[in-house]
Amino acid sequence: MDFLNTHLLSLILFLPTIAALVMFFLPSGETKLLRWFAFCASLIPFALTLFLWRNFDPNTTGFQFQVTYPWYEALHSSLHLGVDGISLSMVLLTTLLTPLAILASFSVTDRVKPYMMLFLFLETGMLGVFMSLDLLIFFVFWEIGLVPMYFLINQWGSANRNYASLKFMIYTMGGSLGLLLAIQMLGVYFQSYDLQYIMQQWNSQATDTVLLGMSIYTVKKIAFWAFTIAFAVKVPLWPFHTWLPDAHTEAPTAGSMLLAGVLLKLGAYGFIRLVLPLYPVEAKMFAGALAFLAVAAIIFGAFAALGQTDFKRLVAYSSINHMGFVVLGIAAAAIAYGTPDAHIAMNGAVLQMFNHGLSAAGMFFLVGVIYERTHTRNLEEFGGLFPLVPVYGGILIFMSMASLGLPGLNGFVSEFMVVRGAFPVLTVYTAISMLGLLFTGAYILKGIMKVLHGPVNEHWAHGEHKLTEINTREIFVAVPLMALILVIGIWPSWLVEVINKAVVALF
Repeated sequence: MDFLNTHLLSLILFLPTIAALVMFFLPSGETKLLRWFAFCASLIPFALTLFLWRNFDPNTTGFQFQVTYPWYEALHSSLHLGVDGISLSMVLLTTLLTPLAILASFSVTDRVKPYMMLFLFLETGMLGVFMSLDLLIFFVFWEIGLVPMYFLINQWGSANRNYASLKFMIYTMGGSLGLLLAIQMLGVYFQSYDLQYIMQQWNSQATDTVLLGMSIYTVKKIAFWAFTIAFAVKVPLWPFHTWLPDAHTEAPTAGSMLLAGVLLKLGAYGFIRLVLPLYPVEAKMFAGALAFLAVAAIIFGAFAALGQTDFKRLVAYSSINHMGFVVLGIAAAAIAYGTPDAHIAMNGAVLQMFNHGLSAAGMFFLVGVIYERTHTRNLEEFGGLFPLVPVYGGILIFMSMASLGLPGLNGFVSEFMVVRGAFPVLTVYTAISMLGLLFTGAYILKGIMKVLHGPVNEHWAHGEHKLTEINTREIFVAVPLMALILVIGIWPSWLVEVINKAVVALF
């Protein structure tokens, strides 16, 4: 038990990769074995995360379950892992969505072994970002997560997959270039990449310090923007968002689930973990610009979603809309740093990250379910499907209402907290963002109407094209998401209390 407690984070982080390497030696033709092996292997980190949650003490300030392994001593970098309430919630989200995404992939028949291995590698990449307390290791895992997703889109995506995968890679790697240079600068200056040490030293530097031939004030501004652009591309914020609809639309269903459910959260997590603590003065100075981009993402994301005829593209633009609220909460926290309003806004932002992960993964999964049966995502080709697939229709309405922010479901709680925290600080921006919230209802209801309501499209009612109901395996993917959506909507305190303690300690 002592070994488990000491190395718990390492086990959660590296077990998916170990499982992927074991899979390499399994026979490629045994698709059933490969699927179940990958699914069971992905359940182990989830079980360990539940153990981690049970043993996590939210009242303890700072990072818990810390462990450090030598990595690159010449550069003063080590594999330093730890979690607080913010990162713990993201680790839980990642380890929950990965087995569900793998279960959703059981219908994949093309090259099952590399497909499942890539998902397990992707899980390690995502978890590494949330656990890293060393800036160089943070960047390594940040980039590692790109590679499996690139190949998942490029090899198992739709018709336009080559364009979408290349665009995804260029945007995210291009945005990360400044991040790498800024991290290297910090490492050279402090002779350490340890995040906790750098946080203690960075903001205590004398104002007349000269670094790289410039004043520390100027260097901080440059580094702030390097970090901010990298994370803004990943969120993605308008106008850095154009890679997202293409990547989502072309990705396989399970790839979209993890792309929307977890990968977008890496950018917002970067703002919370690195930008605000390392650059509080610069964050406050430029928070108005960040809020402007967040509101633009909320409104333009909603308008763009409303104009879509491709069901998957509609859901993709909705992610831009919902992640805008996360960044609005972060901008409000940057201005009101240390006040109750900042804590409410930041709690709302982190909770919105978790909630959007559940609802977006669910929505992309449901789009995939209907696409597998009809081989089209064109909303104009559906219509009146509720009598044909009532169980699927009920699940789609439930998930849509969570995405819409219906009171009683999780989306309402987090968006209300963001608006409540941001309104006293960014009154005009928050008021304008309500326009985006209004059109959220419009595009969600449009999606439901086009798919489920109206006259029955006879094409799907008879013959070889007859639509079949959602099956048991697919229901098992949806039920955990629905249960959590309902639980957080009715009783959010079990999650908010863990997040809040970390937020208050950090900000």
